[in-house]
Amino acid sequence: MGHETRLAAFRALVQAGHDGLPVGELREQLDIPPATLSAHLNILRAAALVHDRREGRVIRVRANYPQMNALIDYLTENCCGGTTSCSPTQPCASQEPSR
Repeated sequence: MGHETRLAAFRALVQAGHDGLPVGELREQLDIPPATLSAHLNILRAAALVHDRREGRVIRVRANYPQMNALIDYLTENCCGGTTSCSPTQPCASQEPSR
């Protein structure tokens, strides 16, 4: 996720839902060269955040929601000292601006 184009690709796939997107359509949405998209998708595949399937002549890429959720859980497991008092809609107390 450390690159804005990679994050944009992943976000587009998450927003596309379980059907995902054909690679060509994703490339058009992001307006990037095919080789650039391929490199970013390879990194997301290596992290198991996306998977793809060939459908005839089209390769359809989908977000791997269980892996995404596991990553979010891992990144937030110590939020608020490991308590359950914070959530995506309620920021951690340690993230509130100091006055």
